[in-house]
Amino acid sequence: MNAVDPARADEYARWFACLADGTRIRVLHAVAAAERPLTVGEVVDAVGRSQSTVSRHLRLLADEGYVFLEADGVRTLVTVNEACMVDLPAAAAEIMATSRPDRRS
Repeated sequence: MNAVDPARADEYARWFACLADGTRIRVLHAVAAAERPLTVGEVVDAVGRSQSTVSRHLRLLADEGYVFLEADGVRTLVTVNEACMVDLPAAAAEIMATSRPDRRS
């Protein structure tokens, strides 16, 4: 059995720890479900939390690479990092060793 590389295990732990908050899940979902970049104000409206709370959660999500924040004049546009759609499930599969040939479906 191959162990998960320690550095990668620490990275995965940060990824999952970032998602261990209901508000961040709601913020990420609002951004991911949008068909266009959202302003921070639109995210605030979507999740029903204060601007300061949403901004703090967006910063944490951006720091872990879940979203991109782009200045656009006086506003900030938020988009989801599409790579997370591949990287996060792949991390879960590696952690759960689902690529082992002897695993049942």
